[in-house]
Amino acid sequence: MGAIADPGRTAQPRGADAGLPPGTERIEIQLGELKQLFNSMDPAPFRSRDLDPNAEAYIVDWARELRRDSPLALVVRLSRQAASPEDAAALPQAVHDYFAHAADASRARLRRLLRIGRVSLLIGLLFVAAAIFVGDRVGDLVGSYQYGKLIQESVVIGAWVALWRPLEIFLYGWWPILGEARLFDRLASMTVRLVGAEGSSA
Repeated sequence: MGAIADPGRTAQPRGADAGLPPGTERIEIQLGELKQLFNSMDPAPFRSRDLDPNAEAYIVDWARELRRDSPLALVVRLSRQAASPEDAAALPQAVHDYFAHAADASRARLRRLLRIGRVSLLIGLLFVAAAIFVGDRVGDLVGSYQYGKLIQESVVIGAWVALWRPLEIFLYGWWPILGEARLFDRLASMTVRLVGAEGSSA
């Protein structure tokens, strides 16, 4: 990939800002030619290609730093070779489709995680109930001996440890994935502008 410029921090050609809503946060990426934006190993047609991993990471990382309530715009600047009219026209839809698919994938991952959490919680609660029952029976059989108390408490502690995974999922695991999906939703609806070596186009 070519050089990448900081979004919203450099002067833009007039065409890059034309028609953008007030308060739009710009993410600017500078490339030699348009094909560098996409994964060169992807055999799919231009419109259906995945973004280059470095370009995707750059766009996503900068989007995370921008205000959540502001519209986004991606400005792709080409310094060496202008894009063909067909590729320029297909660029916005290609970017939108890529991030829309990424949002769907994140939500699918969230559904799988919550399903695992529900199953894990059920298993953990059953294990806790069984462990408490066994611990009480051990305590009754051993009586007041100290090692009996140790066995009983160890079984109960082990039972509660079994709930660690579902509690981690429901307390901490789900919301970063949901935030990622919402970020991809924003990127899937952002304005995409192409500023070529010979001018600019929406």
